[in-house]
Amino acid sequence: MKSIDRYMARLIAVPLFSTLVIAAMLLVLDRMRRLFDFVATEGGPISVVWRMLANLLPEYLGLGIPIGLLLGILLAFRKLATTSELDVLRSVGMSYTRLLRVPYMFATVLAIANLLIVGYLQPIARYYYEGLRFELRTGALGASIKVGEFTHLGDRMTLRIEQSRDKGRELSGIFVHAQTPKNDWIGVTAAKGRFLATDDPNVIIFRLANGTLIHERPEFRTPRVLTFSSHDLPINLPKFESFRVRGGRNLEFTLPELARAGHEAATPELRDASRSEFHFRLAEVAMMFLLPMLAVALGVPAKRSTSGLGVFLSIVMIVTYHKVNQYAADVGELGRIDPLIALWVPFTVFAGLILWMYYTIAYVPGGEPIGALERGISRTVKMVTSRLPGRRRDKEGAA
Repeated sequence: MKSIDRYMARLIAVPLFSTLVIAAMLLVLDRMRRLFDFVATEGGPISVVWRMLANLLPEYLGLGIPIGLLLGILLAFRKLATTSELDVLRSVGMSYTRLLRVPYMFATVLAIANLLIVGYLQPIARYYYEGLRFELRTGALGASIKVGEFTHLGDRMTLRIEQSRDKGRELSGIFVHAQTPKNDWIGVTAAKGRFLATDDPNVIIFRLANGTLIHERPEFRTPRVLTFSSHDLPINLPKFESFRVRGGRNLEFTLPELARAGHEAATPELRDASRSEFHFRLAEVAMMFLLPMLAVALGVPAKRSTSGLGVFLSIVMIVTYHKVNQYAADVGELGRIDPLIALWVPFTVFAGLILWMYYTIAYVPGGEPIGALERGISRTVKMVTSRLPGRRRDKEGAA
């Protein structure tokens, strides 16, 4: 790489990776709060939150990589333009196409990485995430017993604990109600208790101390009452159903699986859904190769302007394209439009707009793709502010 290429690489790398890290952190923090609420409501261990966030990270990277690439290149060219370095490079014969060599190196590497993420890693991580949610709801992760509430262990046992100390090792104020298959029931109250493991992973021992046991059976005239200083109550852990196999949703299929399902699915609805998801992922990755040209067109402000409109407009455009793609994928999944047309027509329109903007700034003398927009916004702002009550009084006072 030549000196200018190394310089461009440094300019792009810092904002690119900074934007990627910040975007991922914001998305993780937003989801973390909801996951903590969900895990606490289901009574699961807090450690599962980090496993769920790790499985969501590929999805966040799939969204953050295109934005990071766009902003990294855009901010690099914006810095070159505002410091007049771009004018120097252009004056010595450096064209925009030559300056895009390093940005396209970044785009190629990140597009391949994004293809691997959305095509292979993200579907599998999504399946594991749904599996953790399923296990939390069913209690297969060892849901905790909530203090002060009635907890149902299967269909035949109810447990309530008043106080818990030493991370659950010392329990007090215990009530247990259990029903057996013989249609009799047992009620137990105890001052203290603790759970003990057994050789059978499906059975645990609840060792109770200083309590009373009541046993009722239809053939008993009166319930039997037992006062004890120590009593071991075996508890059969409920059996949990297995989670479904991967592929219950299109989001959990890899790209080869989607391509195969798009040709071999049993019904037209399944074929349209698979093809729609397949083309959606490819269109999202293909757009990354147009982002360097969009970044140049929006990153170089008009002459004698330091407006940040291009940064704002770039984010709006890429988010809008993503939302349009999502809508097109939903329409294609319903079978109203062929997924090939629904996904690639917006891509073609967006690509045509980007190519026109890049051609204007790179090959049209004095071309400024956002210059007219900046001037229009400036005139609009001046017109609005001039009609504000305070400004009108100032003008009348000056007159």
